[in-house]
Amino acid sequence: MGLMECIAQAVHEGGAQTIGVIPSIIEKNGRASDHVEVRILCDNLSDRKDLMLAHSDVMIALPGGLGTLDEVLTVAAAATIGYHHKRVILYNMCGFWDSFIAMLADLDAKGMIRGDWHAQIGVANSLEELKNLISNIG
Repeated sequence: MGLMECIAQAVHEGGAQTIGVIPSIIEKNGRASDHVEVRILCDNLSDRKDLMLAHSDVMIALPGGLGTLDEVLTVAAAATIGYHHKRVILYNMCGFWDSFIAMLADLDAKGMIRGDWHAQIGVANSLEELKNLISNIG
């Protein structure tokens, strides 16, 4: 069971509503979660990111792989050129995002990031920090 499935199951069992933005290939292959009550189908991953961004106030990145990195960088890059003013928060539990944060700092030191990347990407090292960052959005 992957992290997204664990979260969907916990949210569902906790009585809250789950919403999934699901690419058609995932639905077609029968890999969509049984714990998602509202299914928003889309054609591909680009459409998925567009829909999630359009319907979100903030993006919180839990530990993840290539898809999560793609989503983080897509949201941050779009913010740097003015498409929106939404932030990504890296939930850095157990230091999961440390190497990615170090890479961003290295790119910044080399002059490869325009502006302050912290304006687009926040870092929360604890649940309390995550709550504080979310409560300051607006």
